[in-house]
Amino acid sequence: MKRVSFFCILLLLTAGMIFPQSISGVFDSTVNYVNGADDNPPHMWGIEEFVNLRLRINTGDNTAFFASFNFIAASGTFALNAVSSGTAIYGENYVAAMEIERLYFRINGEYIDTEAGLLRMNFGYGQVWGSSDFLNPRNPMAYNARPRGVLGANLTWYPEDTLRMMGFIAAPRDPFEFDGRGFTPGFLLEKHWDTMSMQGIYALETPGSGTRLGLHRFGLSVKADFEMSFIVDALYTLNPDDAQGLDGLSFGAGFDYSFLDGDLIVMTEYLYNGSASVTARGFGGNFVNNHFLFSSAVYRFNDFFTGTLSAILCLDDLSFQPIIRLDYELFQGFMLNASLQIPMALGNSNGELGPTGTGSRAIINAGARLRF
Repeated sequence: MKRVSFFCILLLLTAGMIFPQSISGVFDSTVNYVNGADDNPPHMWGIEEFVNLRLRINTGDNTAFFASFNFIAASGTFALNAVSSGTAIYGENYVAAMEIERLYFRINGEYIDTEAGLLRMNFGYGQVWGSSDFLNPRNPMAYNARPRGVLGANLTWYPEDTLRMMGFIAAPRDPFEFDGRGFTPGFLLEKHWDTMSMQGIYALETPGSGTRLGLHRFGLSVKADFEMSFIVDALYTLNPDDAQGLDGLSFGAGFDYSFLDGDLIVMTEYLYNGSASVTARGFGGNFVNNHFLFSSAVYRFNDFFTGTLSAILCLDDLSFQPIIRLDYELFQGFMLNASLQIPMALGNSNGELGPTGTGSRAIINAGARLRF
């Protein structure tokens, strides 16, 4: 099966050399150190070579085909993560994995666009938690991760320049669902004004595994740009089988502002994570507690050197993770980077984001990134 997959990729790349096309991507080389907590060893190491390869083939004036692939060679801590995903092959020295990340076509019309395949359909204006982006859940603690795509299709109509209407459908979350249950059709309406944008979403997950009457999702996202930019991003999940009030709500709100002629950008975003909402663990998300806060400050020292200080705080148990990141562009397209992430907790509680919850006391990554 893997030989077939690699053959298909080779065929696509060959086609890309014949048709009008563009090939781009990112190569990351990373060394990782983890100071373990609880049952983990006190010192853990990992090495990863990662490539995200993106291909576009224009098949006509208004039609294009898109594909992207992830290739990974890893050892140590990164190898454990790759094997746990179930997509890796391993032997002596390293683990190798490959993932088809995007595989879809797009047709652009004068007023109507359509896309279908393995793609990302992103919703909402949230920058950190992505409450409305329920098909592509995010994790701000994994800042390098690209949101996973979904099998689906959409049709977008532009009645006017500032108005967008989109109908979409996604395949069931359970890939082995074959009896027609579990599909997610939905509708999006988006309007732009001079200083504000608003997006409304409705989606129905049809009855399937664990839902006798299906799931209804209602979303609203608002972005306002004044001297300071504000966002509100909320999605409510209603399960008629077991209505749970606020437990179905994922709500994010925040702001960002730039100082010093844009060299310093600060951002803060709050999350209310209902225990049965799309950001909750077990329902597509990553979090257990209810109240979280993310803050960051990005400072550009010069055209080549950027520093980021951020922190994720769980307000319920006062566990938190400061993150320090440095990026230096050695030359165009080639960047050196380093980061330090420290799970911590106040008082006697280790908490969700502390050493007990994460199994680590410190995470250090150092590496290089090449864009091509």
